[in-house]
Amino acid sequence: MTFMLKQIFSLFKLLNSDTGHNQIAAGIACGLILGFAPVFSLQTTLVIFLLFFFRIQIGAATVTAVFFKFIAWTLDPVSNSIGIMVLEMEVPRPTFEILYNMPIVPLTRFYNSLVMGAGVLSILLAPIVFFVSKALIIKYRAMIVARIKDTKSFKAMKATAFYKWYAKYDELYG
Repeated sequence: MTFMLKQIFSLFKLLNSDTGHNQIAAGIACGLILGFAPVFSLQTTLVIFLLFFFRIQIGAATVTAVFFKFIAWTLDPVSNSIGIMVLEMEVPRPTFEILYNMPIVPLTRFYNSLVMGAGVLSILLAPIVFFVSKALIIKYRAMIVARIKDTKSFKAMKATAFYKWYAKYDELYG
């Protein structure tokens, strides 16, 4: 529970920081894919590798992965029907047979209708989530953060010794 609260607070801190909105939005989209993918699978490993390889916010991905895991759980019937539809198609069947006979690819469990449907659904929703979250982050920073920073109470709080101590502590120890 403490880890989750720390991640949520770090996400709010991240939203209020000068971190690029593309990095945060990409983290949220990766969180969608992580949330829809099975926990211990090659899909998760691939997304985690992408998080470390590219400049994507890991904090945003972990917090939203938990959130999207609950959404994926509620969308399981839809994912299952999409997976059945994809797996029963005649056109990709030879490709699925070749992939199933490869050494590592079956570890993705793509032959499971729920995993296939969740994968297809997450890949289709990821660009939409990226652009919507990017627009919301820009709007949040322009409207809410700017408005809060202009208030007298925020400026007074920022002038206190406690805030200066906190800023120094945060700078040194994160």
